[in-house]
Amino acid sequence: MKTNLNIIGVLLVLAFGCVNGTKKESENVKKVKHITAADILGNPKYLAISYGGYRQKTRDIQPTIAELKDDMKILSAMGIKILRTYNVQLQQAPNLLKAISELKAEDSNFEMYVMLGAWIDCQNAWTDIAPNHDVESEQNAEEIDRTVALAKAYPDIVKVIAVGNEAMVRWATSYFVRPNVVLKWVNYLQALKKEGELPKDLWITSSDDFSSWGGGDASYHTEDLEQLIKAVDYISMHTYPMHNTHYNSEFWLIPENEMHLSASEKVESAMQRALKFSRKQHDSVTNYMKSLGVNKPVHIGETGWSTVSNGHYGTNGSRATDEYKSGRYHELMRNWTTKAEISCFYFEAFDEQWKDSHNAKGSENHFGLINLKGQAKYALWDLVDRGVFIGLTRDGNPITKTYNGNKKALMEDVLVPPSIVEVGVSH
Repeated sequence: MKTNLNIIGVLLVLAFGCVNGTKKESENVKKVKHITAADILGNPKYLAISYGGYRQKTRDIQPTIAELKDDMKILSAMGIKILRTYNVQLQQAPNLLKAISELKAEDSNFEMYVMLGAWIDCQNAWTDIAPNHDVESEQNAEEIDRTVALAKAYPDIVKVIAVGNEAMVRWATSYFVRPNVVLKWVNYLQALKKEGELPKDLWITSSDDFSSWGGGDASYHTEDLEQLIKAVDYISMHTYPMHNTHYNSEFWLIPENEMHLSASEKVESAMQRALKFSRKQHDSVTNYMKSLGVNKPVHIGETGWSTVSNGHYGTNGSRATDEYKSGRYHELMRNWTTKAEISCFYFEAFDEQWKDSHNAKGSENHFGLINLKGQAKYALWDLVDRGVFIGLTRDGNPITKTYNGNKKALMEDVLVPPSIVEVGVSH
């Protein structure tokens, strides 16, 4: 009888343990699956990237679900787990969410989240009529409604909503709005969270140039901007040293005290200055935010480096664009932001030729880390070597290296930036 009681006791313990173990395991699984923006933004395990899947010279030809799924598999292989999109006016964003949902259904381990962008315009934007920057477009309300609907439909994927893309910066002359417009929609979305219409852990932001966030010209320091900074869950700022190699070139030019360096040393020094340029812009936004008594995350919503330019940034300009410099900038930015726990939505995953459809060598067409032939640019050569793309294709093409992997040939296209002496800049 004693033995039987012991056996029964052991069985009860095992049964109880199994039940508790199953319950605990279930809770752990639930915790793993319920990922929030707070969990992934700034988390080095969740690399971010800006994404557009357009292959053709016009966005009238939308990427298919199958094409989007191929892209997601490629990005997942790269370690990317957060995407940034730009609008929901076109079908790409809804189809992307559907594609990710299907991939998750096919493989429970597949993980991809989205920072869903809602495009914001001023009145008369992109028309023959002069834009009215003080009045918003009537289409904005519809865009926000579509964004809300998608966030509700895919709460397991959409973790952030960004109201506008470079919608407040004044050099966006075709469409920019005043900060009060962006503030209006951020407050609207925050109210929906409080009412339970949107998940309470969904983060709301706006993605804009560092200057729009108060990091540059003091003329941007308005009451509406202060209220916006207090209203968003975090700041998403853009920084582009590549563009500034033309518009604000002093940091880029080879100084007199480096004229004795070799060509490769001059290039490396210039890329280090480019990194410093971006870090300084990030600091300027952070410092302005803190001057308002606000302390919240400041992530990088966009930064990147084009590989081709027949304009301001190429041979006859600042000599900034080539695959080596692009790859080096990507490496420097990833190293810094990962260590600093800053999310960096690197711009961008794939080349898109619609951006400057009438100029094949326009820089806007060549910011991708992978080109339209499915070739990984220099920034990703190490991933090709590691075999992460084996079995994956883009438009039927396996992911191979540009230049056939010949670094010597790649380096022949690298130009040394102009010097201060060469352009006649004096101090």
